Amino acid sequence: MSTIVIATRESRLALWQAEHVSALLQEQGHQVRLLGMTTRGDQILDRSLSKVGGKGLFVKELELALEEGHADIAVHSLKDVPMDLPDGFRLACVLEREDPRDALVSPRFDSLAALPQAAVVGTSSLRRVVLLRALRPDLRIFPLRGNLDTRLRKLDEGQYDAIVLAAAGLKRLGLQERIREAFEPEAMLPAAGQGALGIEIRSDREDLLAALAPLASRPDRLATAAERAVSRAMGGSCSMPLAAHARWQPDGSLRIDAAWGDPEGGAALVRVHQCAPAADEAQAAALGAEAAASLRSAGAGA
Repeated sequence: MSTIVIATRESRLALWQAEHVSALLQEQGHQVRLLGMTTRGDQILDRSLSKVGGKGLFVKELELALEEGHADIAVHSLKDVPMDLPDGFRLACVLEREDPRDALVSPRFDSLAALPQAAVVGTSSLRRVVLLRALRPDLRIFPLRGNLDTRLRKLDEGQYDAIVLAAAGLKRLGLQERIREAFEPEAMLPAAGQGALGIEIRSDREDLLAALAPLASRPDRLATAAERAVSRAMGGSCSMPLAAHARWQPDGSLRIDAAWGDPEGGAALVRVHQCAPAADEAQAAALGAEAAASLRSAGAGA
């Protein structure tokens, strides 16, 4: 194959992710080139994603590059990828997952419990808002947009007492020392696909599948398929206060936990879990759909 061109956002984290995939492909003997792009999601920083079109704003320009033949593959944080891709595109593989947990970052406080009453915590994720309120109803939670470096700068300028970020991004950029507390899923359930990288291609580019196959993690593909099925069944939008996280059990079954909260605080947090064998993607997706049905039965989305 001629040079594989990777479409990527130009944030430091997105470039790390693209360069990581590039290095893996080069180890397989391929020539690789990066095509850096700025997306609408990177440009709109004064409003929450739920109000301006959702996380799909981070991938549309990359998909256009694939469609027009300027790039062969696009590397995404899987949690930013819409649950249903547009016609003509497919998720070719999911790589081995990094730490899926959320992390508290603070210059002064060692944990969520150590934050003083009415401390200011930054996040623009409705999922994190409802989970934080369940843990600490006294906190003042303020919006926080921008790439990872921008968010850390705002914290260091004193705009927040603490912020919540994905542990995976901090670790990938060598910033794990900024993590004061990594939340276990029992306390703060991650978003669907959090910590995983996905590679998107055009549906007609089957010539790329053999090149990408060595990069794929089947266990993580199935786990994230279950998580994404929860989101798909619940409406598939980042405007939802929804969490979904799947873990393989010692007996080989897949357990998925899901949570739904009311961002206005008018209803209690709903949490459910399901466990079943998941030998293929269809079974994993069915498990996620069952978890979504359990959420609705318990009052989520009402």
